[in-house]
This record gives sequence, C-alpha cells and structure tokens, in this order.
Amino acid sequence: MIEFKQVSKLYGEKEALRSLNVQIRDGEIFGLIGHNGAGKTTVISILTSIIEASSGEIYVDDLLLEEHRDKIKRKIGYVPDSPDIFLTLTANEYWHFLAHLYEVPKDSLEARIEKLSQLFALSEQKNDTIDSFSHGMRQKAIIIGALISDPDIWVLDEPLTGLDPQASFDLKEMMREHAKNGKTVLFSTHVLSVAEQLCHRIGILKEGQLLFVGTLEELKQQYPGQDLETIYLKIAGRQAETEVS
Repeated sequence: MIEFKQVSKLYGEKEALRSLNVQIRDGEIFGLIGHNGAGKTTVISILTSIIEASSGEIYVDDLLLEEHRDKIKRKIGYVPDSPDIFLTLTANEYWHFLAHLYEVPKDSLEARIEKLSQLFALSEQKNDTIDSFSHGMRQKAIIIGALISDPDIWVLDEPLTGLDPQASFDLKEMMREHAKNGKTVLFSTHVLSVAEQLCHRIGILKEGQLLFVGTLEELKQQYPGQDLETIYLKIAGRQAETEVS
C-alpha cells in the first residue's frame, strides 16, 4: 500500500501540492485525474523520488520514503510523462541498463525483453537508437524499460499518450492483470473515458488540491443523472470557478 500523509510541495511561494492525504491500495488501479498543471506529475515525482516533498510523509508497504528511498525505488516501475530520454542509447541498451540497476537475473532477462518487445512490436527495432523512433515508439520503449524488472508497483504518468490502438489495448490489459494479481497501478490521465475503463478508484486534483477520492460510482451518486464529463467540469473545470464566484 502507498500512503500520502499531509504531503505538500512548494516552489517558492507557489503551492504545487497542498496537504495531500490518500491511500492507494494493493490490488487496485488508482487514477489521478486533472487538468494540465493540476499536480498529477508532482505527486508522481515525489513518490518516485525525482523531487522531495516540502512537508508530509509517504509510506510504501509501511516503509517511510524519506528513510528507505533505494529500497522503495526497486519496488517501482516508472513511466515519465515524456519519453524523450536516453535518446542516444539503443532500445536494447536502455533496457539492459535498467535491468542492471534493478538487478534483474540474467537467466530471465533476455526472455523478458523478447516477450515485451514482441508484445509492443519493437523486437525488430531494439538495436536502433531511441532518437530515431517516433513518439509512439519511444513511449513503448520507455514502458518496456519500466516493466523489465516486473515491479510490484507501476507508476505511469500519462502512459497511453502516443500509443497506437493495439499497444494501448495491450497496456490496459496488462494494468488490469497486474492489479488482479494483488499489485498496484498508479497512473495519471486527463482522459475521462480511460479512467472509466480502468480505475477502481480515482483522485481528482485541481491546483494541487485533492477534491475527490473514491469510485466512479460514488462520484456519480453525488451527481445523479449527469455524465462523467459534466461532473468533472463541475468539480475541476471553469464551471466550478464560476459557481464559486
């Protein structure tokens, strides 16, 4: 389980995340929903130790992140919001680099690379440099890298962006299977239909503040007879700002 307790992030006087309290359970797909700049990537970056929280505590399987960063990092497979990284490496070099960091056993590594590269249709391009790939191919390469170590926790920042329909379908099926096996998936999206397809629970963020946590059914019960888009815009869109003013 992942738990955020009163987690905030400040950049000078700007509050990018405000007193976040949320639990993400084993065996669930949890979706962070929000506009661009709502704080989704900030939450993910803090959990993956890319940045540090200004205050508050994060626990992963009862381990305090501040005290057990390396151990917790090994539990996490991370897909950033941009695949434009390690561009001068070939895909295969990138995957082997991550496998070395995560100490993936050599006797299973090649089989795992073959399985994932076949699934995402990159096996024939694995010796090409990542900078020669299209955006979608880069996204696939980064996803494969995140899954090489078969981590318990998948942290995926807008993972479906740029994927072709087959790759998108396959990744969503993998996310469902991972959660079904008692593992955890945390991902961000601003596509409501994706959240509706996949999520056991969602958290809606706006300007760094968590406005709702729960199932989509619970959300719809609060706004009977309204579609998900209308509900979301009432909570986090310009319509909400108009109603408040």
